Parts: sequence; structure tokens; C-alpha cells
Amino acid sequence: MDAWRNRRIEGEHPYLYLGGIVMKRSWAGEVHNVSLLVASAVNAKGFREILGICEGTQEGRSGWSSFLRHLVNRGLKGVQLVVSDACQGLVESVANSLPEARYQRCTTHFYSKVSSRVPSTWARKVSHRLKAIHAQESPAAAEEKARTVIADLRASRMAKAADLVEQEVHETLTYYAFPDIHWRKIRTVNPLECIMKDIRRRNRVLGVDCAFRDGQSCLRRAAARLWRIAEGARSPKCYMNMRPLYQPQLFEAPANQCTPVVGSESPEVPSAKTSTSVVQGGLQLPGR
Repeated sequence: MDAWRNRRIEGEHPYLYLGGIVMKRSWAGEVHNVSLLVASAVNAKGFREILGICEGTQEGRSGWSSFLRHLVNRGLKGVQLVVSDACQGLVESVANSLPEARYQRCTTHFYSKVSSRVPSTWARKVSHRLKAIHAQESPAAAEEKARTVIADLRASRMAKAADLVEQEVHETLTYYAFPDIHWRKIRTVNPLECIMKDIRRRNRVLGVDCAFRDGQSCLRRAAARLWRIAEGARSPKCYMNMRPLYQPQLFEAPANQCTPVVGSESPEVPSAKTSTSVVQGGLQLPGR
């Protein structure tokens, strides 16, 4: 398992998804939370991979900085966009470890945070208004729509939600700088959240109040599930067509066709008989 977690990362990965799982462990007779940091990515061929997982004392700057250095030392390169929730210290860590990458805040988490600042009876209406911002066809139109939403929130006497949107909505609009056929898949971390949800669900069978005896046993259990997903989930369908990202001046291939990128250093797409950690297509979870 340690060999898989520390394997060499080959090729470029333009889109990087980061997230964390909070689990429980025993420490000196008490139960404490432990954060597991997870990274997945889309490679230059358009296929998804699970890059790694590590234990962090907390989802803070030190934990994310250490995790990103670990990925870079293993060969992570070519990252153009980092997609994640607004975790504490994550943006600063990305700027230090991946200075050429842009940051995209998960729109789903952004909606949830704004909805928590409004009365429960308004949460659904506000969520629809926020989604309208990201349904625009250009960043200029999205910014104009955001100003309209902010004005509506202030008119409805929801100043805290309006201030939050005004201060942080720009972090959710970075994806507009990338090919439009990728927008729906790079503005949220929902694909990674599905994997982490599966890990949480499998841990519940141990008992609601169950805690791991130490951080390493917690890490090994989660890593084993990620390895099982990476090695067992196979599909001939790629996740993205990367030609518009690398060769936007050429005629775009069909959205479901993954063609090799000319001049790319990424490895050839492995055959179904080859053992690999590449998670292809929709990351279909293997049978239970």
C-alpha cells in the first residue's frame, strides 16, 4: 500500500482536485478527529487518476503544503487549475507549491456557505439565484449577473449573504478561462466528493462511535479503498476531450473522443490488460 501511495506520477495533469476526509482515531484514551487529504486529477489524455492520500493533523496550511510538496516530489507537473473547497490555508499552499496553477473554488460548497447565511425558507431561492451566475456564457455576463444577485440580496435584507457573495464570488469564476466543454466538470469537486462519500459509508459499518486505534490504521483503510477504486474501476470512456485545452486553434474532436496530445509527455493510454492506477471515465466504483 505504501508503494502505491508513493509511486511516481507520470505525465502532465492539467486539472487537479483536492479534498479532505475527517475521521476519528483514539489518542491517549480520547477520541480525536484526523484529516485525510486526497488528490485526484485529469491527465493530458483526458483520463482521471487518484494521485495520493496522506494524513494531516488538520486541514490547515501546514498540512496542505506538506501534501502538495509530496505530490510535486513524486512528479506532479503541468497543473493549470486546482479545484477545491475554500479550505483554510489551501490557496496559500497552492500559490507556493504550484505557482503557475490557478485556483477554482467549488461552486457547490460556495452555494452551501451562502445558503447558511440566509433564512431556511429562502435557502432554495437563493441557491437558484447563485446557480444563474454560473449559467452565463461569459465571465463578463457572470460578473454582471453576480452584481444583480448581490443587489437582490441587499434589497431582501440579507446583507451577510450579499457581503459574502460580493467578497468571494470571483473565486468561483476561474473556470471561464478554460475550454467551455470542460466548464461543468472543473467548477466543482463533486467527482472527488463521491469517492470520499464512499469511504465514509464503508467506515460506518464499523459503528458510528468507532475510532481507529491510530492515524496509520485510519490512513491504510482509506488508502486501500482508493487503491481498489483505482485498480478495479475500468472503462474505455475518457472523462474529457483535452484537445481544446492544448490545441484550441484546431478543429475540436468529439467530446467523447480522447486523442493523444501532440508533443505531450504523458504516457500512452494503457490497455485494459495493463495494471495501472489510472481511473478512467466516471470512476465507476467496483462491486462491493
